[in-house]
Amino acid sequence: MSLFLRTIPVEEAIRIATGVAPAPRYEEIPLEDAGGRVLARDVAADVDIPGFDRSVMDGYAVRASDTFGAGEAIPSLLSLRGTVMMGRTPEIVLQAGECAYIPTGGELPVGADSVVMIEHSEAIGDQILVKRPVANGENLIRRGEDFTRGKPVLLKGRRLTPPDLGVLAAVGCHTVPVCSIPAIGVISTGNELIPVRKTPIGSQIRDSNSVMLGAYLQRAGCRTTLYGIIPDERKSLANALQTALAENDAVILSGGSSKDERDLCADLIGECGEILVHGVAIAPGKPTIIGKCRGKPVLGLPGHPASALVVLDRIGRPLLAEMAGEVMRPACTRSAQLAQNVPSIRGREDYIRVRLEGNRASPLFGKSGLLNTLVQSDGLIRIPAGSEGLEEGETVEVILW
Repeated sequence: MSLFLRTIPVEEAIRIATGVAPAPRYEEIPLEDAGGRVLARDVAADVDIPGFDRSVMDGYAVRASDTFGAGEAIPSLLSLRGTVMMGRTPEIVLQAGECAYIPTGGELPVGADSVVMIEHSEAIGDQILVKRPVANGENLIRRGEDFTRGKPVLLKGRRLTPPDLGVLAAVGCHTVPVCSIPAIGVISTGNELIPVRKTPIGSQIRDSNSVMLGAYLQRAGCRTTLYGIIPDERKSLANALQTALAENDAVILSGGSSKDERDLCADLIGECGEILVHGVAIAPGKPTIIGKCRGKPVLGLPGHPASALVVLDRIGRPLLAEMAGEVMRPACTRSAQLAQNVPSIRGREDYIRVRLEGNRASPLFGKSGLLNTLVQSDGLIRIPAGSEGLEEGETVEVILW
């Protein structure tokens, strides 16, 4: 086996990874179960929302022309015709010089075109003093101003939030068309790994990647199966890979992606499918593998925790979104001033862990195998492949964890 096939840019790796993503399946589920799921098709409003001209204030429904020139010294005097009741179409028809009390959310009566806030009025028996003029349409939401019947309210590919469910309820979408949840299998490889509950002896280390990657995948909206620790032994690893492929839509291998010829992941992926990428111009994470077996993506991540997490976030996340039918939103970032110079090697994309201290981002330099810089960091800064580094004082975008 060659040490590396070809090191490619990050953007090309993302394109290749998303290109092998299997198309999501679709299903209809109850509205109450749709939180966090990805919408499979556009949803349109079945009615105008609101279905009537609605007040956004407690106050008095009026004709705007009746309030022209009103002020504290010389208020407009209007006759009170009655009260608008919530949930009922008002029977009141206002004439010039008349008004009606209307609560927030109440339907505007015929003849009115605006609402005077109650704070700008005074009631004296059946007479209302209006102390400030209003314009036509003021303090109102017009019929269909929120959503118009037949027009989309939410678009395909959106991961549904609690406010989204409220909108779907408002337009009568009691069952929701959603994409299937990607099932991802995670295999940790390495003779040095032991379960979390055991105490390391000698050169042993606990398997921290399985739970870390599993938590990331769950947060990304995936259904995850952890297959535990598989030693660097051909038969065991081949069996685990075949089992994971049979039970999932994609497989992630943690460890076994390096150029050391004792590692078997690349060989096994090649035997049961095709290696598309073995080497990405990214640091940390250069020895990343992207493959395809049984028509399913296989992503081989470096064993070092920081490397594995960076690659999963920058390359794996677009793959997961494609499998889920999700239109990815921009990463959550925060602008900050770089606290010190950060060198880089031209030709590779570097991701540096940083800690935010006020409006300053302090780099946390450390080897990719270290865990302490992960927990101390608030996110990453990206140094483009064409740059030789960033200088102290530069404004950077911190990609938050």
